[in-house]
Amino acid sequence: MRISVSIILLILSVLNIPVLNAQTVSVDSIPESGNPEQVDSVTVSQNPAPKQICPMPPQDSVSVTQNPADTVFIPANPAPKQICPMLPADSINLTFKPKRNFWRAAGEVVGLNIGLWAFDRYALQGHYAYISWESIKTNFKHGFDWDNDHLSTNMFAHPYHGSMYFNAGRSNGFNYWQSELFAIFGSAMWEMFMECEYPSTNDIIATPIGGAALGEVFYRATDLILDDRATGAERFGREFASFLISPMRGLTRVFTGEAWKKRPYSGRRCGNPNLSLDVSLGARVMTFHDVENMARVGAVARINFEYGDRFSETSKTPYDYFAFRAELNAMKTQPLLSRVEIMGRLYSKTFLDNKRFDLSVGAYQHFDYFDSDTITREYESGKFAPCVVPYKLGTPASFGVGSMFRYKAPQFNIDAYAHVNGVILGGILSDFYRYYNRNYNWASGLSMKFGVCTNLLKDRLSISLKSQFYQLYTYNSVYTKKDWFERPNDKPIDVQGDESVASFIHLEGQVDYRLWKQLYLTAGVDFYSRKTTYDVDWEIHEDHLNYHLYTLIVNSKQLSFNLMLTYKF
Repeated sequence: MRISVSIILLILSVLNIPVLNAQTVSVDSIPESGNPEQVDSVTVSQNPAPKQICPMPPQDSVSVTQNPADTVFIPANPAPKQICPMLPADSINLTFKPKRNFWRAAGEVVGLNIGLWAFDRYALQGHYAYISWESIKTNFKHGFDWDNDHLSTNMFAHPYHGSMYFNAGRSNGFNYWQSELFAIFGSAMWEMFMECEYPSTNDIIATPIGGAALGEVFYRATDLILDDRATGAERFGREFASFLISPMRGLTRVFTGEAWKKRPYSGRRCGNPNLSLDVSLGARVMTFHDVENMARVGAVARINFEYGDRFSETSKTPYDYFAFRAELNAMKTQPLLSRVEIMGRLYSKTFLDNKRFDLSVGAYQHFDYFDSDTITREYESGKFAPCVVPYKLGTPASFGVGSMFRYKAPQFNIDAYAHVNGVILGGILSDFYRYYNRNYNWASGLSMKFGVCTNLLKDRLSISLKSQFYQLYTYNSVYTKKDWFERPNDKPIDVQGDESVASFIHLEGQVDYRLWKQLYLTAGVDFYSRKTTYDVDWEIHEDHLNYHLYTLIVNSKQLSFNLMLTYKF
């Protein structure tokens, strides 16, 4: 059958007759492999275009589908000419699935762990890196504990480490779910074999799950940057930028030779999705939560990246839509990275799709990270008082259901969303737990997110309101039964933290006004509120009096104002 089709195509090309009703795939998007089974989907623009003479790329074949019962395979043998329509590159959505290589992916995971251990052992000389067969045996015998690293380490750095495990699988041809297994394997290997500290309960959860969220975002971002047609300085710049975003994908391209291999097509693996990128830079005024009512001014930078179509008819591919936000501070005493949010769609179905309304409901993965520090000039650490840091929060492992809604009118649009999530693992600021680098409680619970945005004056003005609510519970708390004021440096037992129920609210408002073309003036306000109710039985000695506390409620708040210039790509 394929031979007869090939003969017919050759005759039609000689007679200068268009093929397949002007439906074909442009050279830019032909997949690397010649096996039609490795093409997941090809969506070709139906718009007619003028004819042009274009060569068929050598050593490739492409499947083009006109209808479910009619698939024609273009032969891989090179031909001198082919009649094909001229199609713009962004009119084609091609999902290319390369050949999987298990051993290379597994080798990259093991190599990453050995290389990082060697750096910790011989460069940093970290006490945790002096491993032996005895330490490995002890790890297996003892089991898992909650660890006491910084919030930034456990809630961001470890998930980032997990993203490299994840992308070892992703860059070697495995899909989202299969790559998660490499992240689990890499994390387990590190916890059990590569440190002489007890394996960490929170790391074995946060590293692979949070790593999948960050890893898929990084993988798809690099797919937009890489272009196998580029040469010279442009090619080097693209490969280097891709390596910075996803080091494991960059190394894989070096190992396979793809980093310098030139092709007549871009080689994208995730097609040509809809994109929205906003980059903002400006000033922030931050006010404190206590009676001093202090304020501090600094610089702030913000990135908002939206990838894919919110209202795909039916989506079964994880992260074919996601929203990513990151925020950086240049302010004394404040952390450089203050905020990272990811909302990635795992599955969705559209229920409304007409001229006025769009409605989509699906399952989503969430990754949230909020960090702050005090702006108080003086603080007496031994004083019985609430923590002067207003908030800290991380939820590296969170899943739930959500909906997207859009109303389209002639003069304006309204976009809205609502999500309800279960938090498998989270961490939130503690006023009292202090050991090593940890000042937060491990917890689990739920979260809810809502948002609405409208565009007015022919998209010149946009107004958005967003809210997030978290309720987190900490249970395992032998530490809180101790008289910690008498022995604050005692080593705590394996615990989540202070027995408590904590809530965290973030309200955000933003107005964007277009000044010139894609340049906007952005004004925004952020309000953070944290409330923790502690269930304790502590004995406090003050002025020769004894107090027994059974319930203690602590509140902290922070308000910030932002004025920025935003460029919308």
